[in-house]
Amino acid sequence: MWNNITGSIPPEIGYLSKLVQLSLSGNKLSGVLDPSLGNLSSLNRFQIDENNISGPIPSSFQFLSNLVHFHMNNNSLNGSIPPELGRLPMLNHFLFDNNQLSGDIPGELSNISTLLILQLDNNQLSGSIPSSFQDFSRTNLTKLSLRNCGLNGTIPDLSGLSTLVYLDLSNNQLTGPLPSNLSQTVRTIDLSINQLDGEIPAGLYELRQMELLRLQNNSLDGVVRAELLSHDSFTNEESVFIMDFRNNNFSDLIPGALLAVPNITLQLQGNPGCNASQNVSAYCNVQNDYNVSTPLPLMPVPAGCSDDTCDRTRNQELNYGLLEFGLCQCAYPINVGYRLKSPSFAIYQPYADALQQYLASRLFINQYQVNVSDFSWIEGPRLYVNLKVFPPNGSVEFNTSEVSRLYSQFATFNISANRTFGPHEILFIFLGFPYNVSIGATPASAGGLKAGAIAGIVIGVAAFTAVTAISILYIAGKRWGFFSAVGSRAGTARRHKRIKVDGVQDFTFKEMMKATNNFDSTLQVGQGGYGRVYRGTLPDGRIVAIKRAEEDSLQGGKEFLTELEILSRLHHRNLVSLIGFCDDEGEQMLIYEFMENGTLRDHLNATSKSPLGFARRIQIALGSAKGILYLHTEANPPLIHRDIKATNILLDQKLAPKVADFGLSKLAPAPELEGAAAGQVEMTLVKGTPGYIDPEYFLSHKLTDRSDVYSFGVVLLELLTGQHPISKGKNLVREAYMAYEAGMILSVVDPSMGPYPAQCLEPFVHLAFQCCMDETDSRPSMAEVVRELERIWSMLPGESSSSIDNSTASMDTKSVPPKASLPYNPYLSFDMDGGNLVSGTIPSIIPR
Repeated sequence: MWNNITGSIPPEIGYLSKLVQLSLSGNKLSGVLDPSLGNLSSLNRFQIDENNISGPIPSSFQFLSNLVHFHMNNNSLNGSIPPELGRLPMLNHFLFDNNQLSGDIPGELSNISTLLILQLDNNQLSGSIPSSFQDFSRTNLTKLSLRNCGLNGTIPDLSGLSTLVYLDLSNNQLTGPLPSNLSQTVRTIDLSINQLDGEIPAGLYELRQMELLRLQNNSLDGVVRAELLSHDSFTNEESVFIMDFRNNNFSDLIPGALLAVPNITLQLQGNPGCNASQNVSAYCNVQNDYNVSTPLPLMPVPAGCSDDTCDRTRNQELNYGLLEFGLCQCAYPINVGYRLKSPSFAIYQPYADALQQYLASRLFINQYQVNVSDFSWIEGPRLYVNLKVFPPNGSVEFNTSEVSRLYSQFATFNISANRTFGPHEILFIFLGFPYNVSIGATPASAGGLKAGAIAGIVIGVAAFTAVTAISILYIAGKRWGFFSAVGSRAGTARRHKRIKVDGVQDFTFKEMMKATNNFDSTLQVGQGGYGRVYRGTLPDGRIVAIKRAEEDSLQGGKEFLTELEILSRLHHRNLVSLIGFCDDEGEQMLIYEFMENGTLRDHLNATSKSPLGFARRIQIALGSAKGILYLHTEANPPLIHRDIKATNILLDQKLAPKVADFGLSKLAPAPELEGAAAGQVEMTLVKGTPGYIDPEYFLSHKLTDRSDVYSFGVVLLELLTGQHPISKGKNLVREAYMAYEAGMILSVVDPSMGPYPAQCLEPFVHLAFQCCMDETDSRPSMAEVVRELERIWSMLPGESSSSIDNSTASMDTKSVPPKASLPYNPYLSFDMDGGNLVSGTIPSIIPR
């Protein structure tokens, strides 16, 4: 990509039957696409965008059975879109905008059950939007963009598109009424520059997450009913809701309270009501028109801290991500030209923090290490950001292996896709001093998108010089599995035989639709890495929790099958029970028993209306530990959970705990009950939740059952303090230990849990710190953890030891680890001394 390659794409490439990626973007290629390229049945990514390729799209491309990313935008392709492309079984992104395609849009495209983005803007199409597009209700379509395509006719019924976020049908010749009853997921609607008429339907006023509603330059009439407006709370100061209704035939406005909210802008210039109604005229000269290119506000710089303190002549810069924590640090960043090819939003500012958080999580670094210094919207619209990746706090530069790892993740597209941010591309990677890997390009020169050739040379040179022999092996291992999660969901649905599991019911997609009222957003009770969780009602009246997988989740088809097979064999009173599953119409869902009292985390938050007492917290810890112990020692086969956290411990009607979410579980190599070191599982990619991940597992990629013990230790500290594992840059494990070392452990105890006996608190604290030991072998086994919690339970005044299992032998309580052995987790935010956790009033201890 991004070189000066000329000529045509050789048809002989079609013989490369195992080719996984063909990325030729940003060159000077011409000629036509040979039908033989349709033989690339292993191809996952096919990118030839921004070239001069012409001619038709071969119908043989229907045989690209593993294709996920299909990017052919910004060429000179002509002819009609082959309807056979509707047979592509795994396609996520269909980007053919800015070509010379003609003819009707084939309705068969709605048969692509895995499709997330359909973008055909700026072509020479004709006819109407196919009525079959309402069949996208069977997919998870996020973005439908058909701008400036010469389309006519009316807008079909799109009310069934339950996951639609972005709809752009602007600059066509569409007639008839506006669409109504769109999904509450919609945030951007652009229907401007058409011939639409009639009044605005009530459903458009009631879209609670809207950010941009553009209806200008149509023939709409009637009254703008602002009193019908409803909207969710805005998440940050940059959040907006812009309604552009200019140049229509609106006669009047019924005011509404939401129009006074500063985040909301209404524009009515060019309507007859501007001269006839006082209500309308107030919005006919709006001065605060939102500029989508407005720079983001800079973080305030502490006194004595500025870029001038950095050695700019050697590429050293101030890490603005650390300013939020009052730290002034100069370091050497890696500069990346990063472009979102089809984001599901039209205004970037509200998503600035989310983008940095998303990239940090995908790169396995802290959020403060990722900084977007500037951004710009370019034709597409596509979003370009100048990305700076800084070393962690306390380090001035990355080490060689970390440079190689980060480089490989960017250069090989090994940053998994996201429903909001969509597909991306790298325009350049600049590794200046002290990395001394690439030369000849700077962020200033490469930041302009016209410097594609220079950027390509940078990537080409760096690809061969940045990576050492060891890191090449690492990259190769990563490469074999890259993007597997994205395509596996639909692939599984089509490839495996229908599953039959004893004792587990098989539901259809229609049954799940009925159980959740078409996945009504008001029935959503949670969302995790796997997907959204809904409260559903089965035909027999049972209330269940339905986990609906998403394409951009960490788990795909393989993980779905693994979790299903594992869960069907797990039976313990402290594990969430599997009731059934759905594997139908490209959908994958797991149906569990419904836990009325939500997650443990819900009851530890400061806003909880039902805080847990000390005895209840011990009971929850003990029950959870027994569930994990079952996984380690009694399950067949034994399992390592890998994602123990407070949100994966659910509470039933009686507040009894049950461990949930086994999507990241790995088979455990015969762990032993009495705490001997269990076998190790070598992992290519570390998975889990930041704040809970075992630091030794993170650094060595060696997973053991003691990795779950570490995560459970963090949960114990949450039970003790009520705090999150990571909060405002603070690491709970370190903060709690610092309080202990200072003799102020009582200052971190959660006051909302009320009185507690001192004789029980001390061993509970000791146990939590033991579980969080840095060295794996220094942690107790889950069997030891259970026995110690049983001992603490038996010490509670008024609690009978007969209420628990008879195994009550106490463990040999080790001393609290010295400060030097505290965990250093690269996943966690940087360390800060003292701070909020150490200060405050020491709560009184009232014996029970």
